[in-house]
Amino acid sequence: MSFRKVVRQSKFRHVFGQPVKNDQCYEDIRVSRVTWDSTFCAVNPKFLAVIVEASGGGAFLVLPLSKTGRIDKAYPMVCGHTGPVLDIDWCPHNDEVIASGSEDCTVMVWQIPENGLTSPLTEPVVVLEGHTKRVGIIAWHPTARNVLLSAGCDNVVLIWNVGTAEELYRLDSLHPDLIYNVSWNRNGSLFCSACKDKSVRIIDPRRGTLVAEREKAHEGARPMRAIFLADGKVFTTGFSRMSERQLALWDPVLCLALEALRAWDSVRLSSPTLCSPDCPAARPWPPTASVSLSVLFMPTEGPFSPLLACATHCLCRAPRSSRKPLPPASLLALPRSVLSPSPLCFCTVTSRAP
Repeated sequence: MSFRKVVRQSKFRHVFGQPVKNDQCYEDIRVSRVTWDSTFCAVNPKFLAVIVEASGGGAFLVLPLSKTGRIDKAYPMVCGHTGPVLDIDWCPHNDEVIASGSEDCTVMVWQIPENGLTSPLTEPVVVLEGHTKRVGIIAWHPTARNVLLSAGCDNVVLIWNVGTAEELYRLDSLHPDLIYNVSWNRNGSLFCSACKDKSVRIIDPRRGTLVAEREKAHEGARPMRAIFLADGKVFTTGFSRMSERQLALWDPVLCLALEALRAWDSVRLSSPTLCSPDCPAARPWPPTASVSLSVLFMPTEGPFSPLLACATHCLCRAPRSSRKPLPPASLLALPRSVLSPSPLCFCTVTSRAP
């Protein structure tokens, strides 16, 4: 008598996040409630920065990673913007330098003391002024020092020389509508962007030219996100016409989807009254790629907080016929030289709490 397997075998079936203990968390932080799609936090090997509610302007906290537990309401903050802070990003070349973009149309660069803040920080090192509307996207160049990208609601992308406070490049004709997000590739020669016109673009900032464009990457009207992966492919999250969440992996050379879009009915709201643009379910998933593990993590928010998803497109360099399921620990222990991106395989795992 043969028994059918009820659970599909997958080497990623047991990949999940382990919640940390309470004494390792940061508590009593009044996270900003500004209406902007952002992670509202940034971290580096020394500090954690969180955008918080503040009266009379914008502010964000900078905490040493070791300062866990309850945060005093009187803890000193970085507060120099006259409008709410929308995005922050740590410099990849200096753990004590952070940039912030705000509704006051400016970008500010801050020098954090080596041991953290002991008093409020109100004087930035550099103030970058060039946008005519609020600045919602900040991204440091991954390889070049003192090079910063900013994008605002004026549909303009600016590349700055932070050392001299000068504009290096102004890209004001490539995006006809609101820019949702921007992501540099690994060496910083290109960046990709997701726009409200439903197009994903790959841009060469030095030449100011469009390298590739995919119209209607996701046909839904809700926001989408796009990031560069380590191998040069582009990963996007968005929505279908039926408001189903979608993930896609794109080849920037051919501008074709390597894998069919996959929608999860389980994350679609059953009540139409909750499917409003202001609902957390209408926001795009902010993907995060781990270069060392070749794993992509997909968080969720709001009423779908029990749902976790992760994705990877890397398999061993073995013939397809000889590929056998491996336990997650074995896969993550493999050196990066053994892993290779494969356009033929795109594994996704979802898990919902009962």
